[in-house]
Amino acid sequence: MATSPKPKYDGLIFDFFGVLTFNMVEVISYFEDREGLARGAFLQAWADPRGQELFRQLELGRISQTDWNSGFAALLGAAPDNLMARYLHDAFPAHQMLKVARQARSAGIRTAVLSNSLGREPYDPYAGFDLHGTFNEVVLSSEHGIRKPDPAIFHLVLDKLGVPATKCLFLDDSEENLAVAHRLGITPLLALDENVAASRLCGLLGLSVL
Repeated sequence: MATSPKPKYDGLIFDFFGVLTFNMVEVISYFEDREGLARGAFLQAWADPRGQELFRQLELGRISQTDWNSGFAALLGAAPDNLMARYLHDAFPAHQMLKVARQARSAGIRTAVLSNSLGREPYDPYAGFDLHGTFNEVVLSSEHGIRKPDPAIFHLVLDKLGVPATKCLFLDDSEENLAVAHRLGITPLLALDENVAASRLCGLLGLSVL
């Protein structure tokens, strides 16, 4: 009786924002339209050294989400009240990717979320995703004081999974993060389109086509 070949990967690591959620370029565009901001205003504020530092400090857990709300609102020229919730309003679950993650785990592949955290109070962007019920491991940058693309956080998630880098796949929408993963021996997969990435992942893991 023929049997399916064993997948060449034993571990699967997912970025959160833009991979397990709706595409972040569109999330940002919808936010700008709702707020009456010019298209590109958010990315301009994000590219500002002050904006970069605000994100870095938040992702490392050194400032609160409320601090970020105030600081980034000043750069945007927007109201600070619960800005993170307004920004991420359309970051809905990427259901196809989550389905693949569940299939992979059921097939015996160790799965993890590796996210540069944007805080959990007063707005929790992870609520409603059941990450701990879906994935074997959940690594949020703010809980460890390290963030992507620091290689240390990749080593941390690999240790938690108990899978060597050469047996892991990593999905992210950031080429910088993917490049670091690749240098560590992890197989990178750029995930910009949910359906395309989910289909490719099924092929790589030998899972049923969605």
